[in-house]
Amino acid sequence: MNVAVILLTIALVLVIALLAAAGAGKLARLDGATYPAALTRAAAAFAAVLTLAAAAAAALAAVLA
Repeated sequence: MNVAVILLTIALVLVIALLAAAGAGKLARLDGATYPAALTRAAAAFAAVLTLAAAAAAALAAVLA
């Protein structure tokens, strides 16, 4: 597979994960959470998106192999 496509896909996944984390942190803050609690929720959302992307990539690789 082309290296440029792989790098662009990784960059896109990271941007989506950062957007999800920012949204989760903002929603937590609007809900009245403290800054550390909002940061924890944002970190959990970031990790969840990366985990989901890794699982989807592994499943896709298993199907295509």
